[in-house]
Amino acid sequence: MTKASITGMVAAVVAVISAFLPWADVLQLHFTGLDTTGSAFGQPGKVNIFMAVVAGVLFALNKGWTFRVNLFISGFLMAWAFRNYLLFSRCEAGVCPDAKAGLYLSLIAGITCFVCVLASPRKLSVPKAGE
Repeated sequence: MTKASITGMVAAVVAVISAFLPWADVLQLHFTGLDTTGSAFGQPGKVNIFMAVVAGVLFALNKGWTFRVNLFISGFLMAWAFRNYLLFSRCEAGVCPDAKAGLYLSLIAGITCFVCVLASPRKLSVPKAGE
């Protein structure tokens, strides 16, 4: 197992943990990735958890096809974390939320997973001459 795979698995675990941490405070409301009571945000932490678990498993498998699948999964995880960051940290009607550590950890973990997929060594099949 390579350093990039191990780092990717650690980042996936951090992405799962960040779904349970506080993401933002708006007035009297406290939001986590799984508890957004009082808003129309839904539960974006469930998608974070699912994608991070799949990415962690793909980092552990380390087969030829897992690179391509993990590239998509980690890219989606990174994009979803960025979307959550934009959604939970934006100001509405003059009320600005206080972004918390879980939101930042989720974004950093998503970016780290994606970078680890790109940094992981992979075997390229080069066709031989005459084939």
